[in-house]
Amino acid sequence: MSPRGPLYLDNATVAEALRRLWEALGELPGPDRGEAPPFLGPEEVIATTAALGRITAGPVFARRSVPHYLASAMDGVAVLASDTFGASETTPVSLRLGHNAFPVDTGDVLPAACDAVVMIEDVQLDGETVTVDAATTPWQHVRPIGEDVVQSDVLLTAGHRLRPADLGALVAAGVTEVAVRRRPRVAILPTGDEIVPPERELRPGEIPEFNSATLSGLVAEWGGDPSVRPITPDSWELLRQRVEAALADHDIVVINAGSSTGKDDHTAGIIGGLGRVLVHGVAIKPGKPVLLGVAGGKPLLGIPGYPVSAALSAELFLRPLICRWLGCGETPRPLLEARLSRPVASNMGVLEFLRVKVGRVQGRLVAVPMPRGAGVITSLVRADGIVRIPRGTESLPEGSTVEVELLRPAGEIARTVLAVGSHDLLLDMLSSGLARRWPGTTLSSAHVGSQGGLVALRRGEAHLAGVHLLDPATGEYNVAYVRQYLRGRKVALFTLAFREQGLLVRRGNPFGLRDFAGLAREGVRYINRQAGSGTRVLLDFHLARLGVDPAAIAGYRQEVFTHTAVAAAVAAGSADCGLGISAVAKSFGLDFVALARERYELAIPAENLDLPGMERLLELARSPAWRREVAALGGYDLSETGRMVWVLEDGGSTTDA
Repeated sequence: MSPRGPLYLDNATVAEALRRLWEALGELPGPDRGEAPPFLGPEEVIATTAALGRITAGPVFARRSVPHYLASAMDGVAVLASDTFGASETTPVSLRLGHNAFPVDTGDVLPAACDAVVMIEDVQLDGETVTVDAATTPWQHVRPIGEDVVQSDVLLTAGHRLRPADLGALVAAGVTEVAVRRRPRVAILPTGDEIVPPERELRPGEIPEFNSATLSGLVAEWGGDPSVRPITPDSWELLRQRVEAALADHDIVVINAGSSTGKDDHTAGIIGGLGRVLVHGVAIKPGKPVLLGVAGGKPLLGIPGYPVSAALSAELFLRPLICRWLGCGETPRPLLEARLSRPVASNMGVLEFLRVKVGRVQGRLVAVPMPRGAGVITSLVRADGIVRIPRGTESLPEGSTVEVELLRPAGEIARTVLAVGSHDLLLDMLSSGLARRWPGTTLSSAHVGSQGGLVALRRGEAHLAGVHLLDPATGEYNVAYVRQYLRGRKVALFTLAFREQGLLVRRGNPFGLRDFAGLAREGVRYINRQAGSGTRVLLDFHLARLGVDPAAIAGYRQEVFTHTAVAAAVAAGSADCGLGISAVAKSFGLDFVALARERYELAIPAENLDLPGMERLLELARSPAWRREVAALGGYDLSETGRMVWVLEDGGSTTDA
């Protein structure tokens, strides 16, 4: 049984937490250092050809010169330069093959008594005679011994990550084996009663164990050797045994989950029992309940179970450990300055890591904040970069300049079409199609609702917005809203598809829902879309028309940001119904009650239509192949796909064929 753990967490800064860790591992002077060696991995000697990506353990010296002989640098004739002195077009010099002129190819050994090579195109051959019409200087077109590398030269320093060109240089210089740092063996122990193997069919309350896939991938990427151990339930004794066993044959031990102070959070007590807890709680968000400790001279990390917290904690504390062990520096991410698209509030007591989408709009970089939950692993998948909000900062205002750590190459950012607005599966299909047909061209989308997308266009923070906003006065979609939000701008409305909106319900429609009025029925739990989304506008329009008070709908204030999130809630049973599109109902195995047919369009300011990525996107949307893929989803009418309506500066409109 677990002894009572601490009732509080530390609130150390990242720098302070690392300082305590390095001190305990003998990296810094401290009262407990004694004779402890620094945290540096042992050497091992491996074949040079198998050393790609490994870290050199010390300086690497050339074992031979390159080239190790006088070598011809050209195809031609080797000569003694002095034999050609005085040669010109009017007074050419003739030499005899095999006597004072010798044919050579590039790389051949320079014949004895020769000190130059005349290129083959600069000589005339006539039987056994060679004629040259220009004097040659000594050592012309000759590679001297050691021109590239001299024997005993230092080819590489210690702590160098070996690249393909390095391997070639080493082999050329006679280094067929190289001393490198052994990869640190990193044990990853997933814990929790609710965690189950990912291949198992899930029951309510069970979570597939996927953090280890992320953590082991990061360890391997950083140069370590990951070992994922079996899932350990919330058992004090079993976890203690497994941590002790992992310490015996690993260099670093990572315990995933159980690092907080709940009744089943055993990590702190176990680390304290086996060694010493150095830090319990770091002033970061997400990831505050981080644990750092040592036992037997080896580091132990307790990192939170939420996936974003786990990945971030690993980057801040596990990556430096691996780099110290390997004796190499951490390669920083590229940094770019961008304009924040909307205000962001922050907790003043922590360093926050904000995930953002990034695009270049009207000549400036724009950073669009993404969902901030510690459990939203897809925010890391879809993020283009991270903004660090310093401790002591209460908020970042809209339009403020922020520094973005890029998670993908800057060149890709430059080729990104940034979509901010309503969510639809068609955007994901366009993104996939662009990547397949034009590698390097990306559609990056942030889902803030149709009205939020138009606001982003007005502020110059997006290239396009997905919109489906019904005008109650006319029954027309989108045009009135573009006039309202983008007055004085010329904007194209590109029809992507008509789609069916309706109620997503479980199989058999157990409540027998047939219309909007049924949402107010007693016992029906609804899940809503966020204010400003086209789906929410559609719902509110019909509720007002029917005289239904939104307060009478259970769950009206429970909001999510995508159609798929609505479907997931209904499929999981946390809601009985929600408004969404039929294609999503089909993909989640739900029944669908059709209620409306709406036009889903891309609003594109005229100045963005000539962007290379935009031209490709619209070409793709018009292509028969892409339309066949969409048709296979069901629920979409593509009869007007590609239709363009121009909303003009003067408020008028015109339609392209």
